[in-house]
Amino acid sequence: MTLAYVTRAGQEQQIAWIAGSVHRIVLDKDATDGRLTAFRSTMRAGVASPVHVHEREDETVFLLSGTGVFWSGDQRWELSSGDTAFLPRGLPHSYVFTSDEAELLTICNPSGMEAFFRAAGWDLSQPKPEDWAVDIKSLAKIGEGLGQTVLGPPLAPDAQMPAEYLAPASRPERGTSLY
Repeated sequence: MTLAYVTRAGQEQQIAWIAGSVHRIVLDKDATDGRLTAFRSTMRAGVASPVHVHEREDETVFLLSGTGVFWSGDQRWELSSGDTAFLPRGLPHSYVFTSDEAELLTICNPSGMEAFFRAAGWDLSQPKPEDWAVDIKSLAKIGEGLGQTVLGPPLAPDAQMPAEYLAPASRPERGTSLY
């Protein structure tokens, strides 16, 4: 049975990410009995995800402040403060932040995405690992075991999703990234 749960501001696990960005895990699988993951993020200008597919989780991103470009399948959106993007599992997606800073609230259903961020990021309550870096090869390798497949590099803000990423037959076998 799932019990009610409260995460107080400042008590979230903070995970260092690309270019000084930070993910704060608000709710994880333990807090929600696996139902969802919630995290708040502060993203820096130019931070972008490689084009990837989640096989397990739907991802909903609430852009609290800032601007960014999001892709899901063959759709492309320019988002600004107050906008929301739903990125369903099974569709290639990506994003790039175009403002100096962006604040997000992201909900993933079911939970599990936090395992990816914990494995690829760096827990800011711990000393920085000597060899820590977030790059496309490390994201691809970590994602393979967690239901994510990296299909290609991040997209430029004015780009469209490449057609070869949209056809399931042209994608690598599930859990096998191109990098």
